Amino acid sequence: MCQLLGMNCNTPTDVTFSFAGFAQRGGRTDHHADGWGIAFFEGRGARVFLDPGAAADSPIAELIRRYPIKSKNVIAHIRKATVGPVLLENCHPFQRELWGRTWVFAHNGDLKDYHPRLHGHFHPVGDTDSERAFCWLMQELAKSHASLPPVAELTRTLAELLPRVARHGSFNMLLSNGQALWAHASTKLCYIVRQHPFARARLQDEDLAINFAEHTTPRDRVAVVATTPLTCDEAWTPFAPGELAVFVDGALQALELQSFR
Repeated sequence: MCQLLGMNCNTPTDVTFSFAGFAQRGGRTDHHADGWGIAFFEGRGARVFLDPGAAADSPIAELIRRYPIKSKNVIAHIRKATVGPVLLENCHPFQRELWGRTWVFAHNGDLKDYHPRLHGHFHPVGDTDSERAFCWLMQELAKSHASLPPVAELTRTLAELLPRVARHGSFNMLLSNGQALWAHASTKLCYIVRQHPFARARLQDEDLAINFAEHTTPRDRVAVVATTPLTCDEAWTPFAPGELAVFVDGALQALELQSFR
């Protein structure tokens, strides 16, 4: 299965520490070597990097590790191809425009015989079940709301839509429009919220540690979501199967955290 990484913060933050370990899962500490991608939100737009090669050996991944792009919402994905060949157009995260905002989506899992009816503006460019699911979600969101609704209302709509996709198989996904980060787990996903007082952390996949207290202020708050924990000395919280969560300004929105089975 693929690997997911998401970050949501209350102030623009770089993801270089987490990404340094995450990228190793793309062909070095794991066998996911069929492409990767990462998206950084900047206002309503997103800066997206995609590469059909292995993340562990990618010059683009090395650029991301060394270039501290700051963003409040980041989504990254490492692919293990199951549906669709190893091509650039099949690399996650995918992006679409809706209500004048860029939406970014990445998926981990397999959707069996998934061919939703797409009759609107959203159609896949590549061959993956993941992009088909994203297009369907965008189509149904556009049908449900005439304009951009508040985050809480979007969460309620997603809570109705996501189980209709998840019943076709494994559907671990990350979604963002630059305002929030939505995360849904079918099988495997976890998260951590880092805030004052900050501590040290060491990566699972690379011999690298950081003292966050030296790089943050007491007001900073950062939520990180990953397929499996990225660090070996922090307490990550696993998602329950069928759980949907939304993070805003680095905080889990408790009223919107629900379980849908």
